[in-house]
Amino acid sequence: MSQQSNLEIRVIKSIKAISREDWDRILPKDAGPFLQHAFLSLLEETDCVSLEAGWDPSHIALYSTEDDQLLGAIPLYLKTHSYGEYVFDWSWAEAYATNGLSYYPKALSAIPFTPATGSRLLAKAPEHQEYLINGLLQFLTQFNISSAHVLFPQAEDAKLLEKAQFQRRDAVQFHWQNQQFSNFDQFLASLTMKRRKNIKRERQQVQDAGITFLNVPGKEMTEDQVLFFYRCYSATYYERRSSPYLNQLFFQKWVQAMPDHLHFIIAQRDNQPIAAALLVVDKDQQKAYGRYWGALEHHPCLHFETAFYQSIEYCIANDIQILEGGAQGEHKMARGFMPQTVCSYHYLTDPQFAEAVQRFLERERQGISNYRDDLAEHSPLRQEI
Repeated sequence: MSQQSNLEIRVIKSIKAISREDWDRILPKDAGPFLQHAFLSLLEETDCVSLEAGWDPSHIALYSTEDDQLLGAIPLYLKTHSYGEYVFDWSWAEAYATNGLSYYPKALSAIPFTPATGSRLLAKAPEHQEYLINGLLQFLTQFNISSAHVLFPQAEDAKLLEKAQFQRRDAVQFHWQNQQFSNFDQFLASLTMKRRKNIKRERQQVQDAGITFLNVPGKEMTEDQVLFFYRCYSATYYERRSSPYLNQLFFQKWVQAMPDHLHFIIAQRDNQPIAAALLVVDKDQQKAYGRYWGALEHHPCLHFETAFYQSIEYCIANDIQILEGGAQGEHKMARGFMPQTVCSYHYLTDPQFAEAVQRFLERERQGISNYRDDLAEHSPLRQEI
């Protein structure tokens, strides 16, 4: 697409055009499972992301023209909607439409359907990262794209994006942090008396219902268990009158391709599975991501036990230091998940809209700051005297 000296930017329409070895070689050490070639290629292979799904793969890749070596990349999709992002810009799209302009397609750098923080400028050298950003901006101009959006990048990426005049948008997620707990009771001891009593009461309700739990590593999952998990996962969407983002084939292949990164928690009653949750695990970085949950039977507090308390017990037992609880959910705070500010970065090519969005974001950031202050007053953590 663009070329300078011995560097060239190309738009790659399928990650499979890049070998797994080349892609994984440019990943930072803390990249985590969601940026791996295996994960992103499975999304394309199973048509969870595609032109028809409104996620048209358009990865920005940086090559050396001397030896055709991949030097960097931005995972990128052309979006014709704003579903599956966890950063909401529907009002921006409406404002464009009101003024007779097209907001879609827009360029999105993110992990599809996954609000996990991580690198987005995949290159070892900072100058290559800057070249990737310039390539992204040229992509907008060349193909008349309204905007570029980079969701939940790591801090070093964020600095380079701000330098390139991307606008920052703040949001709040809830993460659990391990404080060298040796068991769940030690975790409870770190909370206020009110929160301890509430969690014990919720756990007792699940126990009194005769519900027990299986912890199943990905490599031990049977085909029947995977199919059951998908039933639970899809039921969550159907109950909200929505459609699942990921299909059954994706989960079947995911367990085969990345078993060491997956851990399933299955709830049983009368030896029959009734609910399930999934953790995506990065043991190298001592981090886990609570991704999906669903139930075929509904019992009081079953969600909290399966998705939160069982996950925390797993993290304590396996020396996992951070459990990202995903987007939104103030109810997580009462269960020991603390608010964390996460950011996204946005570049709008229309100067007037860019200025209007900047004013909006300034007001929104102040609102987020006030929200964080309010949450701090309701901390579940016991205050040491």
